Amino acid sequence: MDTASSLAILEGRLGYRLEPALLVRALTHRSYAYENGGLPTNERLEFLGDSVLGLVVTDTLYRKHPDLAEGQLAKLRAAVVQARALAEVARGLDLGAFVRLGRGEEGTGGRNKASILADTLEAVIGAVYLDQGLAAADALVHRLFDPVIERSSNLGAGLDWKTSLQELSAAEGLGVPEYVITETGPDHEKTFTAAARVGGETYGTGTGRSKKEAEQQAAETAWRSIRAAIDGENGKAAADGAPVA
Repeated sequence: MDTASSLAILEGRLGYRLEPALLVRALTHRSYAYENGGLPTNERLEFLGDSVLGLVVTDTLYRKHPDLAEGQLAKLRAAVVQARALAEVARGLDLGAFVRLGRGEEGTGGRNKASILADTLEAVIGAVYLDQGLAAADALVHRLFDPVIERSSNLGAGLDWKTSLQELSAAEGLGVPEYVITETGPDHEKTFTAAARVGGETYGTGTGRSKKEAEQQAAETAWRSIRAAIDGENGKAAADGAPVA
């Protein structure tokens, strides 16, 4: 399929026809740019799109939840714009099929990497903003992210997994959670892995582009593991006729 046909398919999914060179730049990962003589990358558009996405999501949450304090609104926003959430939205568009990648990234599964998908989606939002204006970018963000916003509003513990894990482990007398961090990859694209340990036992691990993201994923896995163990014990106690805690 030629470039024009490929772009037309993506534009159909986005609902906008964009200036071709701008859309191509939004899809150009730095690995491709470096391998092809230093072409412009999508990083400036990503920077812009990140701000546009943040504005639209923040405005939506502010209006949707008039009774929530600033801290809770910040947690909700973080849940919506985290890399994993962006990557899932990008996968819904099959955005990975349109990204221009270098051979190295192509060979290591770059088209499905959460970091690349998230960054490319932000770049595309930035391109829509530049080409079509804020109203169009706002409409696109709502179409793509309203379901994510709705799910995040119902997350409860998931708004801040580290805090939730700390509260759960304290309530169960398990001790204070600790996080062991390891990192891999070059300085410009590190991957962090966190292991969540409680009482000397590892309950979950997580990976991410930042230590914070890795810790949150590890905390989520650990919280779910401990919660499942508690629920299992309660279910067994109920079946045996013992009082449930």
